[in-house]
Amino acid sequence: MTTHGVDLLTINSGEAEQPFNYAAGKYGSKFLTEIRDNKKFYGIKCPKCGKVYVPPRSVCGKCFVEMTEFVPVSDEGVIYTYTILRFAFLDPETGKQKPVPYGYAFIRLDGADTALQHYVVITDESKVKIGARVRTIFKEKREGKISDIEHFVIID
Repeated sequence: MTTHGVDLLTINSGEAEQPFNYAAGKYGSKFLTEIRDNKKFYGIKCPKCGKVYVPPRSVCGKCFVEMTEFVPVSDEGVIYTYTILRFAFLDPETGKQKPVPYGYAFIRLDGADTALQHYVVITDESKVKIGARVRTIFKEKREGKISDIEHFVIID
């Protein structure tokens, strides 16, 4: 489906039976399509205060004005806050068990003013800290879902 020149994505729950699908919306579709097609992140910039939101949203939370200017941001950033999980569970996206331990973090990508939530692979727990630099690892086969971001890795 296309609206205002933007292809809208529809997300479903895979094999699970649920009586609904939902649209990611104009801004969510742009965000997910760029990840899928180009391995690139886009945020949206407030015309009044200049704040860049990732993932994008339609209205600035500070100024309450509509935002329409998409801006590229980096696939690298810093851990804003995090937790280390030490229990295994099946990832609902893949059906595979998450490795233990693993991190779940709010990540502020370079060029963004807000944080994106996602998994962080932990190879050395001493390197997991607020302010640690991370890089996105994208899946090889992408489908237009947030899980097209496989995880983030800590870089030195």
